Amino acid sequence: MNAFSSKFKRGKPYLLCTLLLTACATNTQLNTNNKKNVPEQKDKSTINQIVKADIDRMADVEMRENTQSLRLLMLKLYKRNPQELKKSTSDPAEKMVNWVFEGGAQHHYQFAELNNLVMTEAIFLTFNPDYKGDRVLAFIVGLHTMLLKAHNDKTDFYFTDSIDPQKVYNVARNIEIAVWKLSNARDGNGALYLLSNEINDHEKNLSFEREFGKMIGRTELYAIALAEKSQRLISRVVQNLATALFLPF
Repeated sequence: MNAFSSKFKRGKPYLLCTLLLTACATNTQLNTNNKKNVPEQKDKSTINQIVKADIDRMADVEMRENTQSLRLLMLKLYKRNPQELKKSTSDPAEKMVNWVFEGGAQHHYQFAELNNLVMTEAIFLTFNPDYKGDRVLAFIVGLHTMLLKAHNDKTDFYFTDSIDPQKVYNVARNIEIAVWKLSNARDGNGALYLLSNEINDHEKNLSFEREFGKMIGRTELYAIALAEKSQRLISRVVQNLATALFLPF
């Protein structure tokens, strides 16, 4: 076997993982009536690609697609829980979502409405019975800042970046816990704090569950690929979601 073949085989798993992540992307689903193009790296023809390995491109895809999922989920949560949007703004939900995800340079994810809480503390605020503010904002900001923290507060990755696969893996587990709370945590009157999936005699809507499932899958796959690449072990934790605590990251 020549040197080129050996290098190709060693790199092939990461290339396949990258392709798999891309295939799982929110906006790559195909059907017979509405076909969409597979998203491409915007900088693929620039000098940036020279300083990116396959595992870096995989991280780019994972963060980009997870962010897109969170944007979609925030919009859907506002549609299901319009009373929460009114606590923050009189603007349409789309404008609020754009402000949260595109205004980072201004707000730095520090929102007075959340007492400047981020990550798991913001998620806990979502299910605090005494909290009177926007629970959708708290939930999504908590998830997004948690993902950013595990990726060293970056969305664009290069050879020089060093990400801890354990932290990324723990975030995947934390998303599971947060989603369980979203579907099960109730206030003193027995009502869910936020409406998401709808299952009754007239309607069955599991779109939230599917989107969160994509996020968990992308994040966990990247953590496993990163651990293999860096030859670092991941401590896999099995928890009862009903009693689980958020993992450190």
